[in-house]
Parts: sequence; structure tokens; C-alpha cells
Amino acid sequence: MREWADFTLAETQEGGVPTLALKGPLRVHSLGNLDAKLDGISGSFRHLDMSGVTDIDTTGAWLVRRFAERHDAVIVGESEQARRLFAAIGNMAETAPIDTAPPSGLFIRTVGEVGDVIVKWGRGLVQTMDFLGSLIAAVGITIRHPSRLRGTAMIHHMQYIGINSLWIVGLMSFLIGIVIAQQGAVQLQQFGAEIYTINLTGRLAMRELGILMTAIMVAGRSGSAFAAQIGTMKLTEEVDAMRTIGVSPMEALVVPRVLAAVLMMPLLGFYSALLAIVGGAFISNFGLDIPFFTFLQRTQEVVPLTDVWIGLIKAPVFALIVAMAGCYQGMRVESNAEEVGLRTTQAVVTAIFTVIVLDAFFAIFFTEIGWK
Repeated sequence: MREWADFTLAETQEGGVPTLALKGPLRVHSLGNLDAKLDGISGSFRHLDMSGVTDIDTTGAWLVRRFAERHDAVIVGESEQARRLFAAIGNMAETAPIDTAPPSGLFIRTVGEVGDVIVKWGRGLVQTMDFLGSLIAAVGITIRHPSRLRGTAMIHHMQYIGINSLWIVGLMSFLIGIVIAQQGAVQLQQFGAEIYTINLTGRLAMRELGILMTAIMVAGRSGSAFAAQIGTMKLTEEVDAMRTIGVSPMEALVVPRVLAAVLMMPLLGFYSALLAIVGGAFISNFGLDIPFFTFLQRTQEVVPLTDVWIGLIKAPVFALIVAMAGCYQGMRVESNAEEVGLRTTQAVVTAIFTVIVLDAFFAIFFTEIGWK
């Protein structure tokens, strides 16, 4: 048989203001017409005794809180559960004051928005440094204990980043080589120097565009995949489950992806540069009357070895940026599926922007040290 909530009135020992004592479960299914009964009571009460309440939920807490405020009564004898509910109701009942101040001017709003952006950048920089430190620590642990390296996972990501990207990177580089050679030849023909199209295509592909376009392609293809994969694992609480069983997410998820990218990017960049040169030789064979193999042979003569080394030096740095951006943004996913998409987009944009900025820095740096 269901037990219903009820109350009794008792006079105080002083014979003054009475005390109202609640009893039974104050839950939504057992309140019955208690609300109407309490509304029909007039007068004031010194205490609202809850020592007889066996159970309470949010609805019951609202009822008691409203009655106590209406009659200016002090609640006594409440349980710990009731105290928590009263505290929660108090927090929910707090409303922000209405801002009646006039809107600020355009200049003030602009300065405020710029300040917010700078603060967010500062926080993002601190979080990025924290992530980088955790990655370095995880790599150090892996070096000291090679058995902790997830070799199978790393090979899987090497295949995804490298082998599975060969066709798209090769096609892109081949077409870029055609564009460089064709447009370069059009400009150089004005000076009767179209033979230098070989120099332009070979050096530009090997020194700059080969690794740069590869990094952009890997950022859009693999960096976004890293962010989406890890972000989905965060939403499904797989990352938390790893920590619970004693597995480091940095070692299991981030380190294999970063190492795979660092190992495969130099190979992909060199492969991309070669395909760009082949594309230039292909269009030159038909549009410039330069034989295909003559173009390739001449490229070996005019492209210095320093250009090859520059591309190979930049490749691991770009790979680290791309992989870190994807993994970092994936680890930052917190709330819902929409954030996975936003973080994935942010990972790609951050990686591409940083790669281009670093490429400009490398171009100036290598020129200053004499690697022209």
C-alpha cells in the first residue's frame, strides 16, 4: 500500500507560534494533495520540522522551500539529501541581473573582442605546451622501454599516412609539376630562356612545393582523421576507460600516430617532388620540344643536393605539426558530436596555417645560411 505524505501541527513549549511537522515520503508520486492542504493553512510558523520525512525528491524540495519562504519558517530536522536538494534549488533559482546599461560603442566592443581572442590564444598556447610536454614525456618513456611502443598501431598508421596516400599525392604532384612547367615556360619564353624551365621546375619541386603540398594533403587527409578518431573515442569514453585500466592515452593513441607521420612524411615529400618533376618533363616533351629524358637528366645537373636536404629537413617538422594538431584537437573534444566536427576543422586549419608559416621561416633561414 502506498504511503502518502502528510503533516501535523504542534504548539511550541512556549505556547507561541506553532511548528509544522512533515512526515512520510515527499516524492512526486506520494505528495497527493499535500500542496493544496499546505496552501490552505494560514498564519505563521516558527519551525518546519522534516525529521519525519522518509524520502524526498526535487518536487518535494520545491514544495517545502516555497512553503518555508511564504511563512518565514525555519527548516529543521532535514536530511543530508534534503540539504543537497535545497542547495541545488537555490542555485537554479538564482537569476542573473538584467543588464540595463546602454550598449557600448563600436571601438569598445572591438577592443573587447580582440582582448577575448588574445586571452583564448594565450590559453591555447598554454594547453598546447602542456600537450607537447606530455608527448615528449611519452616518447621518452617509449625510448627507455621499447616494449611499450604499439608497433602494430604505428605500422597501421604508416600505411594509412603513406601507402594509402601515394595515389592522391602522386596525382596532385604530377599536375602541379605540369602547371609550374607550363606557366614558367610562358614567362621565360619572353626572354628566350625557356630552357630554364627545367631549373625552375626541379628546384621549386624539390626545395619547396614537394614537401609543402604533401604536408597540406596529409593535414587534410590524415590530420583530420586523427582528430575525428580520437575525438570520437573521447565522446564514447574510451579514453577515460584507458586511463581507468592503467593505459596511457598518449602512449596508445598519440605516440604511434606522431611517429608514423614523422617517418612517412620525408618519403612522401621526396616522392611528391619526383612526381612533380616527371609532370614538368611530361608537359615539356609536348609543349617545349624538350625530350622527356633530357629534362630528367638536366634536372639532375641543375638541382643541387642542398635542395634535397632542405626538403628532407622540413619534412619531419611539418609531420610533427600535422600529427600534433590532429591529436591535440581530438583530445580537446568534450561535449557532443558537433564538437568533433569543429575540432576536426580546427585541426586542419591550424596545421596548414602553421606549416605555411614555418615554410616561410625555413625559406628565409636557409637563404641566410647560404643554402640558396
